Amino acid sequence: MSQRLKDRLALITGASRGIGAAVAKAYAAEGAHVILVARTTGALEEVDDDIRSKGGSATLVPMDLGDFGAIDDLGGQIFKRWGKLDILVGSAAILGDLSPVGHIRPDVWQRAYDLNVTANYRLIRSMDALLRQSDAGRAIFLSSGAAQSLPPYWALYASTKAALDAIAQIYAKETHNTAVRVNIVNPGPTRSDMRAAAFPGENPDHLPPPEHVAETMIRLAEPGFTQTGLWVAADAQPTAPHGDDSVH
Repeated sequence: MSQRLKDRLALITGASRGIGAAVAKAYAAEGAHVILVARTTGALEEVDDDIRSKGGSATLVPMDLGDFGAIDDLGGQIFKRWGKLDILVGSAAILGDLSPVGHIRPDVWQRAYDLNVTANYRLIRSMDALLRQSDAGRAIFLSSGAAQSLPPYWALYASTKAALDAIAQIYAKETHNTAVRVNIVNPGPTRSDMRAAAFPGENPDHLPPPEHVAETMIRLAEPGFTQTGLWVAADAQPTAPHGDDSVH
């Protein structure tokens, strides 16, 4: 094994299933110690068992990202134990209602914005100083093609992802003169529970598994990858030359 992330410390949200779990396993296999954040303890433990069975290491943090104070506390705990954070992956998200704009329930709207947007802002707020303590801090957020195509009935999910894109790209510009690099990944259609909820008639066997995103996520997390402000499709491997840290 190449161990491209050897001894790096990575925090991954939504780590109990889907893309978050796939990224957690991939990072651990590359030598990172992974901090796994999700609401479901049992599912986190299953991911942890898989990681440890292959010689990796993990710390489990069962937490609802809608508890913003808990995000602040987590930053403090990471500082006390490790003093830094090398990689932040914002993977957790919910779909919300697929509905005409005027029919979306206010509580569903608020919950989606809390988890898809505000939780990521709170993560940046809590982890920024820790990422700056790393020799090569990396923040990677998951977007969606819906943020750009803006399909009918997708106002809630698409607008949350568009907001997250804006926050991440601005954060990339704000950290341009530091060792922190910030990038966005669009995983594309992926075999997941969210995809099944959005397209219940679709055959999941025709979709790539969550693991198809892992290589792109590893590449963006490597200390040697220095581009920032990218919005990249998971299947389009970023191949920027080392040392090119322009904002796109």
